[in-house]
Amino acid sequence: MIITYFGKQFFKIGQGEMVLAFNPVSKSSKSGVSAHFGADIALVTTNHPDYNGVEQLSRGERTPFTITGPGDYEIKEIFIKGVISEAKIADKKYINTIYSLSVDNINIAFLGALSDPEISKEAREEIDGPDILFVPVGGKGLLDAKASAKLASTLEPKIIIPMDYEDASLKAFLKELGEEKAEVSEKLTLKRKDIEGKEGEVVVLNKL
Repeated sequence: MIITYFGKQFFKIGQGEMVLAFNPVSKSSKSGVSAHFGADIALVTTNHPDYNGVEQLSRGERTPFTITGPGDYEIKEIFIKGVISEAKIADKKYINTIYSLSVDNINIAFLGALSDPEISKEAREEIDGPDILFVPVGGKGLLDAKASAKLASTLEPKIIIPMDYEDASLKAFLKELGEEKAEVSEKLTLKRKDIEGKEGEVVVLNKL
């Protein structure tokens, strides 16, 4: 699989011909993040312009199957579970969905715009030691560096990918985990065997 990061929580995961997108940034977002490509599956955790820009994911014949909330889904032999949690953006509460799924035998947990580090027992059981954990670290209502580092440690992922960060919050997050020398990549290419033996390794993806 190949993971690409565009900013905020907008990620593209490619596996063979399949393209998944997480939290695409809408045209009406004030974040300045922009990317447009065709996706097969779109996962939206939070109904907010920074995370719900599904209109950016259609190209030619390709229009994504869109998942926008809790539940069990199966698309193109990928099983996806969404569990409810809470987001707080600019002092306004939103429903946030934590997603867990498996792509090419690699288990992924995507926390989305999570504000409360005390996630539910159901969410914790569903995630349970993921291969890759996507975690927000920027604060401003979402988890800050300290809370996200603490939560990430308890979930025991093999690889941690921080998102929704500025330079200062990223630096603080890496310091909390003792990963100041974390690998920084333009994109991350992974196979199952690349993950074996890793424990809590942080990979920072540059925004394209």
